[in-house]
Amino acid sequence: MVRRLIEVAEYAGVSEATVSRVLNGKPGVAEGTRTAVLTACDVLGYERPRGLRGKTQRLVALVAPDLINPVFPAFVEVISSTLAQRGFSPVLCTRTMAGVSESDYVDMLLEQQISGAVFVCGLHSHSKADHSHYGRLLERGIPVIGVNGIVEDLTFPCVSTDDALAAELAVRHLASLGHRRIGLALGEFADHAPAVRKKAAFLRAVREHCGIEDAEPFVTHTMYSLEGGAAAAQRLAQRGVTAVVCASDVMALGAVRAFQRMGLDVPGDISVVGFDDSAFMPLVNPPLTTLRQPVEAMGRAAVSLLSSRMSGQSDTDEELLFEPELVVRGSTAVVREG
Repeated sequence: MVRRLIEVAEYAGVSEATVSRVLNGKPGVAEGTRTAVLTACDVLGYERPRGLRGKTQRLVALVAPDLINPVFPAFVEVISSTLAQRGFSPVLCTRTMAGVSESDYVDMLLEQQISGAVFVCGLHSHSKADHSHYGRLLERGIPVIGVNGIVEDLTFPCVSTDDALAAELAVRHLASLGHRRIGLALGEFADHAPAVRKKAAFLRAVREHCGIEDAEPFVTHTMYSLEGGAAAAQRLAQRGVTAVVCASDVMALGAVRAFQRMGLDVPGDISVVGFDDSAFMPLVNPPLTTLRQPVEAMGRAAVSLLSSRMSGQSDTDEELLFEPELVVRGSTAVVREG
């Protein structure tokens, strides 16, 4: 019993007396501290007193967009397996365009007494979105972690790919192949933090590496889909670009297909760069040059941050940036003269 008190107190960052009060159901302990102690018991493998079982379950909500874009299932797989390795049960919730929203899921999850929540590419990355549902979780002492982009007014940690570096790497690569008129295809939401970062870095990089002072006409917003990529390709082809950087691999595949239907060769007539390095990108025709997100490292970091907050060991609200990797394949080539 003494050893358990010591270990739980050390893990939760509280005194042994506090642990004793929680385990004995005594009053006078803050709810956040009580949750940290009970979570520590769970993580360390100690059985809770009978009267405290079920007050907080080992359930963690994993909220993701639809699973059509291959990068979302990749994040879900890593985060789910890492949670399971730590003894937690992930509850997968996928958003739909005309169905259940993040806010709806939060209301349902609060009834399930979840211990934490991870939001993958959620509304935390949109500055104009309603963020009140995150507040409802935090007010209940439930730790929240975001993945890929967070706006300034939110006070929970996030793990993200360095979108600015991704845009810089893509433009630098294309410029080294002689391209100067480079287009950028982004999603439809101008308030999307990753898109904002990509665009700002893209404009700087084109100015520095291509000598174009105003590349704004070469930036287009559509949708993160095959159809969105195709629409972007049509617009940018009319503006005379010789290369296009897309904000997702799915968009890039749509762009490649659209260029081919226009009678343009990829990469002979126009080069295309994607973002994510989703599964099967080496197998498409042509194999896609893309910016690889470090999904494995990011997913594990998200769970580590969540576990630390659940145990009361960390209260950081920082955003951790992970470096993307440029993977050069067959969809980019030296610009064709004339």
